[in-house]
Amino acid sequence: MVSQSSAVTERTVWELASTVVDPEVPVLTIEDLGVLRRVAVDGSRVVVEITPTYSGCPAIDAMRDDIVTVLASAGYEDVTVRTVLAPAWTTDWMSDEGRVKLAEFGIAPPERRIDGLVSLGLGIRCPHCGSLHTRELSRFGSTSCKALYVCLKCLEPFDLFKAH
Repeated sequence: MVSQSSAVTERTVWELASTVVDPEVPVLTIEDLGVLRRVAVDGSRVVVEITPTYSGCPAIDAMRDDIVTVLASAGYEDVTVRTVLAPAWTTDWMSDEGRVKLAEFGIAPPERRIDGLVSLGLGIRCPHCGSLHTRELSRFGSTSCKALYVCLKCLEPFDLFKAH
């Protein structure tokens, strides 16, 4: 059974860790992204679990370092950040707020999945003008979790955060 004081501490640690931003998409926190999975506090020891968007995600080391830095600056000295690969991260874990932030930043958010299935919509909506008249330029964008698209209406390029 978790005591009330440890629950408060875990909530405090979660709130601190949740301020860490994704170094590749700096408008998203690791909580928005769904990468922040669990926080446990045992006395002075803190364990934070994160799940990368891809098993080879190069940003995971920066996220780990940033979590340790944020918690150390709040007085937590014994911090362990574990990378947890199972279950595998999914875009279903992204918050609705995170999806809005992506669109406002100019990155098309991933489609919502229903029962684990990705819908085959009419097209990818341009985050700049809203047009569905878009085309994939490259399956590989600026990071491995994104693809590069162009809007055929406003002619602006944009990234699509891949659904998986």
